[in-house]
Amino acid sequence: MTVEVTRELIIERLGRVRYDRFLFYLMGPYKSFNLNYVLSEGERRDIDVEDLPGPLRRLFQSKDDIDAAQALLRRVQGELRVTPGVNAFLALDVDVDTDEVDAATQSIEYTRCSNATAFVLPFLGHNFGVGEEAGSILEALAETHGDRLVFVHENEVTSAMIRSARVRWDLRVETYETEAELVAKLRLFAGNIMHRERRGELTPLD
Repeated sequence: MTVEVTRELIIERLGRVRYDRFLFYLMGPYKSFNLNYVLSEGERRDIDVEDLPGPLRRLFQSKDDIDAAQALLRRVQGELRVTPGVNAFLALDVDVDTDEVDAATQSIEYTRCSNATAFVLPFLGHNFGVGEEAGSILEALAETHGDRLVFVHENEVTSAMIRSARVRWDLRVETYETEAELVAKLRLFAGNIMHRERRGELTPLD
C-alpha cells in the first residue's frame, strides 16, 4: 500500500515539542563537499593545502568529516525544537521508503504540509542535489507556499539556483556567517510565520 504523506503522518512520526503542529521542514545537504570527489590523487599531490585560503583549505577536509553537513542540520534542528519549540524535522525523520514515494515527491509533500521550509546551504555542503530538489519544490509550490519558504546560505556560497529563486519566484534569501546566526535567522523566520498565521495573513494549515 502506497504511503500518503500528510501532516498527521509527519506529526505522528516526530517527537513531542511545545508547538507540535508547527512543522518546520529543514532541507540541506547530508554530505559535505570534498575536493577529493573531483580531483585525482595526482592533482591533489600538486596542491599544497596549507597555502590555500581558509575557505578553500576547508574543501580538502578528511573523509572522517564528510558527514559534517548533516551534523549541522541536526544541531540546527535540535536548537529549533528547544527554542521556540517548533516541530523541526529532516526528511529522514519521517522514514518514508523511497521505493513507495520517490525522494523528490517526498520533499514536495513535506513542504506542502509544513508551516515553514528552509533550504540550508553551508559552504561545505554537497549542494548539487539540494538545488535540484529545491527547483522541483519551487516549480510545484512557489505560488501557493512562497511566503513559507526561505533559502539560507553561508556567505561563501554562490549559486545560480539561489539567484534564480530570488528573481523568478521572489523567494526570501538570507546569509549567515556562523551557526549561531543561522539558528537565529531560522528562529526569526519561524516566529514571523507564526505571527502571520495568528493575524490571518497566512492561512493556518490545521
